[in-house]
Amino acid sequence: MLTKVNPSEEFYTAPQLAELLGVSRVTVFKRIKSGAIKAIKIGRVFAVPKKDWFYILSGELSKEQKKIIEEAVNKTTSEYGGTITMLGNS
Repeated sequence: MLTKVNPSEEFYTAPQLAELLGVSRVTVFKRIKSGAIKAIKIGRVFAVPKKDWFYILSGELSKEQKKIIEEAVNKTTSEYGGTITMLGNS
């Protein structure tokens, strides 16, 4: 059975995403649970933002994800820079 994908919607459901990726629904749910696929829960349904489709398929980081990582690195460096330097010199 094919799931209809409405292009005007902002999200894919897990079954829709499974069909697009050519994997089972169980695989999609496992990837959501592990954090490999970012999803939100709307009621009883997991919804995957369509804007993340390319990044799920390619495995690349989005600009938003890169920004979060950069901010975390900068915060860690500012708070623990001296300690990191000392560890690097040992």
